[in-house]
Amino acid sequence: MRIGVVGLGVISKVYLDTLRDLAGTRVTAVADLVPERAEAVAAEHPGVRVASVAEMYSAPDVDLVLNLTIPSAHATVARSAIEAGKHVYGEKPLAITTAEAREILALADRAGVQVGCAPDTVLGTGVQTARATLDSGEIGAPFAATAFMTTPGHERWHPDPEFYYRHGGGPLMDMGPYYLSALVTLLGPVRRVVGMASTPVATRTIGSGPRAGTVFPVEVATHVTGVLEHNTGALSTMMMSFGVWAGQLPRIEIYGTEGALSVPDPNGFEGTVSVFHPSAPQWTVVQPSAGYLNANRGYGVADMVSAIEHATPLRASGELAYHVLDIMESLLAASESGKSMDVLSVCDRPAPVPLGGQV
Repeated sequence: MRIGVVGLGVISKVYLDTLRDLAGTRVTAVADLVPERAEAVAAEHPGVRVASVAEMYSAPDVDLVLNLTIPSAHATVARSAIEAGKHVYGEKPLAITTAEAREILALADRAGVQVGCAPDTVLGTGVQTARATLDSGEIGAPFAATAFMTTPGHERWHPDPEFYYRHGGGPLMDMGPYYLSALVTLLGPVRRVVGMASTPVATRTIGSGPRAGTVFPVEVATHVTGVLEHNTGALSTMMMSFGVWAGQLPRIEIYGTEGALSVPDPNGFEGTVSVFHPSAPQWTVVQPSAGYLNANRGYGVADMVSAIEHATPLRASGELAYHVLDIMESLLAASESGKSMDVLSVCDRPAPVPLGGQV
């Protein structure tokens, strides 16, 4: 599958390095609003040419557009690629509103092309081993979960962090997709949410790079907490924050009638999975039993290519990404209204990844 990459920011390097080494994918063209970025990438990757963004959509040597732009541009790039007959795989979120996301999926359906979306971290051995353990019944029937993501904020390390604090950003929209994709993979879709949100600090200061010291306004909630009711009845409590300096909270834990399960950071592909049973005095490490080995960002693209070739459902699919976006939008709406909000979308749990699966 010939891939054209639009958007060559910080995350693009790992995608390009991963896709270069995977069978079945070949990056043929790159585009960025800053031409020098595209030229530098093309110089580092033999066989990759520079294209303009507009040219990418009609390029005959591009079958799939990899959309690595900032969130506010996700929908525009996806629509343009789909209208040109290209498959699309994008960074999360799928769009910044469910209205935009619905349009993307409807366009793709009419055009007969596929839409995939990050995060693909759920395809690694961490979340997949946790899922296999859960599905085996080892902790009984799961009835609750916790999910915590706390950080002081991305402006401490990102040279141009303003987009994290504008509409479409914030801890929920930025980091929530990792945690929510994992929770849906583990416990299934969500039907109702309640939540609250706040913005403790009105401005942020860039901490590194050539613009260090620059102060900019915060336009979104930077601390969000909520409860999700899954279709199974399980309740997940989550907290997403760009305002916590330090914490000792677990990333994700699942609680069942016969034990508990500790899930590693869903922002990574690997990590330690542990299980607790009442009969044992301590947590026990579970050896990897499912998921792509040594995976990295870009495996979702390769998994999508394999699904297209074999006519099977996508795992990191647009439908899953839409449901996750719907959960996030509903949670923010609940925080504003003070009422619970029904999540109207549904999706299937993605197919599990067998240990060492090939892409």
